[in-house]
Amino acid sequence: MALLDRIENSSAEVILSIALILFAGFLMTRITKKLHLPDVTGYILAGVLIGPYVLNLISTDIMEGMGFITDIALAYIAFGVGKYFKLEELKKNGKRIIIITVFEALLAGTVVALTMIFLFHLSVPFAILLGAIGSATAPASTIMTINQYHARGELVNTILQVVALDDAVALIAFSVCAAIADQLESGAVHMRWNVFLVPLLVNLLVLFLGAVCGYLLKWIISDSRSRDHRLILINAVIFAMTGVCTMLDVSPLLPCMVMGTVYVNVIEKKNLFKQVNHFSPPIMLMFFVLSGMRLNVPMLVSAGVIGVVYFGVRILGKYAGAWMGSLIGKASPEVRKYLGLALVPQAGVAIGLAALGQRILPPQMGTMLSTIILSSSILYEMVGPACAKGALILAHEIRTTKAADTGRK
Repeated sequence: MALLDRIENSSAEVILSIALILFAGFLMTRITKKLHLPDVTGYILAGVLIGPYVLNLISTDIMEGMGFITDIALAYIAFGVGKYFKLEELKKNGKRIIIITVFEALLAGTVVALTMIFLFHLSVPFAILLGAIGSATAPASTIMTINQYHARGELVNTILQVVALDDAVALIAFSVCAAIADQLESGAVHMRWNVFLVPLLVNLLVLFLGAVCGYLLKWIISDSRSRDHRLILINAVIFAMTGVCTMLDVSPLLPCMVMGTVYVNVIEKKNLFKQVNHFSPPIMLMFFVLSGMRLNVPMLVSAGVIGVVYFGVRILGKYAGAWMGSLIGKASPEVRKYLGLALVPQAGVAIGLAALGQRILPPQMGTMLSTIILSSSILYEMVGPACAKGALILAHEIRTTKAADTGRK
């Protein structure tokens, strides 16, 4: 029995569980900051610590009851991704960046999927979902490293544009793979296009709804409203979009990303995104801590070899894809050689997609999928900043470590 499960008042148990999750996530970041690790790593480790396999402080019923946090957190992540898709910025180097992004994302996903099928003989639904998730990159660690060392140059500009598009490619790839995996898991021998077409039409419907909401935000979130009311209304719209998507059993990722994209191109301001970022940290903390709590620690033993192979194969796929895309897109030699090193980190979007994939697969395979992504995300977030720093140094876009440190003082 979990520690808080002994409380007879159910409302008190829920409230104290939320408080414990927030405190645990915050306190763990005090440790990870000293180790120069991202907050996401601290949140996941905090979840493992208070979860059922270590201290067992919160009951599984409470964990399951907070499943809606996943959808809400994904909606915020996706809405934030939308701000990077300003048309005027995409037009400058759009073609080259799109080529590089498609190659580095899809080649990594393809290599991962084929490895799972032919090396470990795992099911096709599991393999394609893991491959689609593997295509995602977490930009936070790389961007943090760029800002920390005041890096400037062609590689930096390429990195910033690629990581902005990367998650969009991953979301689209996952949506397609999820529809195929769901069909295969249903036991259908032949592809029934009516079964495939209905989810596609539903997704198109919510994408249209996301675009409409993004356009209407121009009037809903007007400058005549107070800052507090703008924050209330944008959160209401994001919650409503998430609720509609959940009701229709589709992911809120793409619709919320489209909503953010349309809004930033219509209004041409990013202040609203900053306001949302001030509201969302507790929700994001809860999402990552809960993800850590759901990490099946005993399964790390059985999934260990697969996880290690996934960790290495994805890095190779990212590097090879970035090199090929840069070659075809006629990027500079420095970009071709070192871009792949800056695309190693993986966290937020991948963890969210793993939670969605877990719902599609059978329980045991779904748990293995989540375990691989969560455990590897911790490793990626540990080695990612070092890889990004190495790439920037090799490309001569930051000064030596000593000089950079002197410049920051």
